[in-house]
Amino acid sequence: MKTHTRASAGLAAPTPTSADVARLAGVSRATVSYVLNDSASGRVGERTREKVLEAARELGYVPNAAARSLRAGRSGLVLLDNPNVVWGPLLAEFMADLRRHLLRLGYTAVLYGGTAADQDSESAARRWAELRPTAVLFGLGVVLTPESVDMLKRSGTQAVVSWGGDQVPGAHWWRADMTGVGREAGTHLLERGRRRIGVIVPTDRTLEYFSEPRLAGVQDAVARFTRSKRLTKAGAPRVVRIDLDYTEQAGAELAARLPELDLDAIFAYNDEYAMLVAASLQDAGVRIPEDVALVGADDLMLGRLMRPRLTSVRTELPSGGVLAELVDRFVQAADAPPVTVDVGQAQIIVRDSS
Repeated sequence: MKTHTRASAGLAAPTPTSADVARLAGVSRATVSYVLNDSASGRVGERTREKVLEAARELGYVPNAAARSLRAGRSGLVLLDNPNVVWGPLLAEFMADLRRHLLRLGYTAVLYGGTAADQDSESAARRWAELRPTAVLFGLGVVLTPESVDMLKRSGTQAVVSWGGDQVPGAHWWRADMTGVGREAGTHLLERGRRRIGVIVPTDRTLEYFSEPRLAGVQDAVARFTRSKRLTKAGAPRVVRIDLDYTEQAGAELAARLPELDLDAIFAYNDEYAMLVAASLQDAGVRIPEDVALVGADDLMLGRLMRPRLTSVRTELPSGGVLAELVDRFVQAADAPPVTVDVGQAQIIVRDSS
């Protein structure tokens, strides 16, 4: 007579438990807990440890994270607000490094998707709080309020860190000066004798945290230059804002408008936009830098490979490990007052395009 198992009958197999692992390995449930939670501290021999791990593998047993969180008093989950932002190579590399170092420190990093438009502060904080994260990093998407931060903390979140945007009372603030990027670019172009500076502002509004301060930085550089030279308004350099899609068509249209715009320099927001602008201008017969000087930002390798080599503003971001260590420190000292950490000094790297 053929024996039917639950699996052969199309029924889901029962979820294995730690008691099942203990029976198969011939040990106590406490021993299983010590081994699988990596908390044996010498209480379990290597041979017994291997028996437990083999039994867990054979049964397909995975510890219950929720139960472990209850015992530990925290989930170990670090929620990273991940809005619909075009990260670019620099930030993508930084985020990967951050997740890698959080894992090394015993945390599980989770990207929480969404856009700033579809999440108000209170509803976003409530959704995050439902996951009971140990820490939340936000700033490029949802802008939390002090009340939202308090909601997260009352639900058990031990560290709330803003790593972009403005400071929020009750949260730690990891501050990068995006205005300094534009100021470096503007100052360099002015020193090179350029007086009619176009500034590319991406039409993708999820990039406003970066683009608007960079524009303001160029405007500040021009204002300082004007004051230092005691120029009249009529004789002052000018800044032209250029909102641009990241498409070849938009680049070609910009090149066609160049005579009308009467520019002798362009700060192109970042290196990727700078390469788009460079290709479009060169296709239209515009010489770089003879006719128009060009500056990007982020100092990507691709910018160094283009011809002429791209002048770029490098922002010295620390490694993701630095932020991971800070998150761990904030979690360990959950009752400590919020702190502000300044990062990212901007530096112009001069090459052939300017």
